[in-house]
Amino acid sequence: MTPTISDTNVKAALAAIESDIATVSEKIEMLIEMAAGLQNKPKTPQQLEDAVSLYCRGLELCPPDYPLLRARCLSGMGTALRTIPYEGPDVLLEAKTAYETALPILEEYASPEEVAETQMNLGVVLQGLVGFHQATMPEAVQAYQKAVRVFTGESYPQEYAILQNNIAIAYLSMPLSPEKDKMRQGMAVQSFEAALQWVTLIDHPTEYAMLQNNLANALQYLSSTHPIENNLKALAAYDEALKVRNAQDMPIEYANTIANKANVLFNLPDDVEHPEFGNANNLRQSQAYYQEAKKIFSDYGQIERANIVAEMLKDIEKELSVFTHNSSLN
Repeated sequence: MTPTISDTNVKAALAAIESDIATVSEKIEMLIEMAAGLQNKPKTPQQLEDAVSLYCRGLELCPPDYPLLRARCLSGMGTALRTIPYEGPDVLLEAKTAYETALPILEEYASPEEVAETQMNLGVVLQGLVGFHQATMPEAVQAYQKAVRVFTGESYPQEYAILQNNIAIAYLSMPLSPEKDKMRQGMAVQSFEAALQWVTLIDHPTEYAMLQNNLANALQYLSSTHPIENNLKALAAYDEALKVRNAQDMPIEYANTIANKANVLFNLPDDVEHPEFGNANNLRQSQAYYQEAKKIFSDYGQIERANIVAEMLKDIEKELSVFTHNSSLN
């Protein structure tokens, strides 16, 4: 992408750097700091593009005898690029190149944590490129597994949780033969459970809710001879996620979780000891969750998700009409 600078403050800062008596290394460090500030909770995509421009200016200033600063410009640029909302693989491919160019330098000069963070970010980019047939899931998992050697659960619980979550999702996305599918699902569940050993509801609520939700998703689709038991475990995990996710503070995440929970209830008998009695009560609870989720998705412009939920509501109405018809016959 072509670097541009739009923000008046950024232009002024650049002008100050050009005229400043600071050393070259100090100027590059200032550029990196400004860029990092722009890409931390950006309000518009343009701020991310401005950050890329600042990193590019840092690279232009960077002489050969400052390899670590060069690598930090490249790594920061990769993170800004991968965050820009852009259709197609081009920006992600630029981010991949930036990370892969930075990594050998970081491995030589930087701390293990800085290297691991770049490996983690590279994994995210590779995972994003899979849909464009520009990378494979095993490549993404390999990058995550390198990062997890440094970001252990004991020392870095949040980073470890995110890595294990990403690894699990990668496992679930891998196209494998039917005979290996059960193993893949099991590995994903193990990754979620491993992360949950280190993050807590009190200390890491966001990561805790994410992992519980995703664990529940994996459990309800897990190939098993005990589907009811897995669905009950999934319900419990969704309830844990809902201790954090609520309609006021996290409406989209909340709607996703209650929609996922509704799907479990749709397939769960009212009395697990007597599945032959059906699931009319669970269907009604499922219907209520789906209706709430549909409203939230619609209110927040998530039209595709709202339409999916609307189709599920039609299925529930059909199922409930069968129960009503059978009851009237009896």
